[in-house]
Amino acid sequence: IMDCLWEIIHCLVGLAVAALIVLLVAHLTAGMVDLKRHEKETLFPTATGEKEPFPSLHDPSSLELSVIVPAYNEELRMPVMMEEAMGYLENRQKQQPLFTYEVIVVDDGSSDQTTEVALRYTRKYGADKVRVLTLVKNRGKGGAVRMGTLSSRGKLILMADADGATKFADVEKVEAGLHDVNIKPRSMFRTFLMYGFHFLVWFFCVRGIKDTQCGFKLFTREAALKTFSSLHVERWAFDVELLYIAQCFKIPIAEVAVNWTEIEGSKLVPVWSWLQMGRDLVFIRLRYITGAWRLESPRKTD
Repeated sequence: IMDCLWEIIHCLVGLAVAALIVLLVAHLTAGMVDLKRHEKETLFPTATGEKEPFPSLHDPSSLELSVIVPAYNEELRMPVMMEEAMGYLENRQKQQPLFTYEVIVVDDGSSDQTTEVALRYTRKYGADKVRVLTLVKNRGKGGAVRMGTLSSRGKLILMADADGATKFADVEKVEAGLHDVNIKPRSMFRTFLMYGFHFLVWFFCVRGIKDTQCGFKLFTREAALKTFSSLHVERWAFDVELLYIAQCFKIPIAEVAVNWTEIEGSKLVPVWSWLQMGRDLVFIRLRYITGAWRLESPRKTD
């Protein structure tokens, strides 16, 4: 009996030491909110090639809708999404003359022609409707979305993936808060990984949201300012921290089903990317618990 007791105590001590090490690593490696941007990232090219400064999220809204499109090496997939998005937005503006919009494509340090592909739409529709923000270095999807959001003018701000996996017209369903729209299935492998990831999300960070990773999120300007000002995670798990911050601020969240199609060419690396996301989920929770991260008051970028 004593041998068993000592074995149990030994295991418990080992677990406690391991937990303490993880806690210390999470706390000591915590980065701060990075709202700084390179001088080149403060400007956008017009249709004639001139450079003009981006506005700030702190400024009052001057448009109804801003669409933020994070793009990393998306020269091949982005045109399909942009054609659909611009077709929808232009048609909606014709039907509703008071509806105004902008699309901000954020090139996240791509090595291909993503910026040039996006600028074709600036030249076609004008820089008041399509703006391109080219980041000097790769920040990750979360960093790209934040930089675009901080440069937007809309009363409502929509995050939309460049792959066009979500039908763009579903923005009306998101705006109206409608439910019960069929979602097309993911592959079995992706579905298996997503269920595991969703369990970790539920256990560590966010409850009450079925799919935190949907790349189709709509924010009010006020909610975007609060959440993105406190965002630390700039890569795949940034959605989870955004929702965690929103819940901490008691910002109401509604989840609406949309039409979704799996598109080839995902930047996620199977297993490895999910392991990174799992690590980030654990660290998000621990870093807020230990005080390494705190909710920030909205402040202007440098």
